Amino acid sequence: MTKVIELYGNPTNYSLTWSEIASSQNCPFLARKCLKNRKSEPDITIGTCTVSYGRETRNIIICPFRLLERSQIFIDCIHLLTLHEPGNELRIVPEISVPGGSIDYCLASVRAGKVIDFVGIEMQTLDTTGTVWPERQRFLQNHGIAVKDADVTSEKGFGMNWKMTAKTILMQLHHKIHTFEYLSKHLVLVAQDCLIDYMQGAFSFEHIQDARLGNPMHFHSYTLLTEASGYRLQLTQRWSTDANGIALCLGLQTSPRVELEAMLRQIEDKLPQSTLLSVGQPLPVSTHEDVADDS
Repeated sequence: MTKVIELYGNPTNYSLTWSEIASSQNCPFLARKCLKNRKSEPDITIGTCTVSYGRETRNIIICPFRLLERSQIFIDCIHLLTLHEPGNELRIVPEISVPGGSIDYCLASVRAGKVIDFVGIEMQTLDTTGTVWPERQRFLQNHGIAVKDADVTSEKGFGMNWKMTAKTILMQLHHKIHTFEYLSKHLVLVAQDCLIDYMQGAFSFEHIQDARLGNPMHFHSYTLLTEASGYRLQLTQRWSTDANGIALCLGLQTSPRVELEAMLRQIEDKLPQSTLLSVGQPLPVSTHEDVADDS
């Protein structure tokens, strides 16, 4: 039984034309060619969205773009646009720079080309150790697709880098949340429930409260539901805190800030490349450092 649960957005337990799927390399969540490339063969995409892992055989999302399904994560953040009014456009803007890095996406409320309000959205999925490639190749071979013998006979496996993934995203949030708190804006971490569960167990989360609009830092936990048509993301829980709350998780303190006008200017400059929030429309791409395979 394959450990690859979704390949190019398609459930592997379905009888599909896998030769065409593997050939097109299309990502349905981006409505374009998959961006998850092999380090050793940059022209070849991996296409592995979700894998089965662990004693409990949980289905774990390993590609951040998988979280873009139906644009639901953006819809679930609309309530955090406290200055949004009927008649304003909702725009999805990728890659906005702040001290400590960049924000994957901003959901912006826009009127007449001017940003009225915005919410920062960070996506985080679990990083793998090793490589999923042999599992992918064995799956394709079992469906009659020719692959390299060395790939399917490889004993290389993969694991989940729970600790480093959790610590890295918390460090990033710590650097960035000061800016949003200073600007009286909201920053949202979107992650699968299994990663949030790990963070709650491995770090000090006792002070993290149920979601309150007055807090700048929000956590949105999603589960991957199994349905007759495949798999679907569903928001299950929300929490929130402030900059001090994130610092308590790590015991660190910094205060990076940018002026509101500078951030609004970045978003407005990127509006021509933004996407009007509409279910089914291709989304702009936010570049991630973790979209390449380790092999």
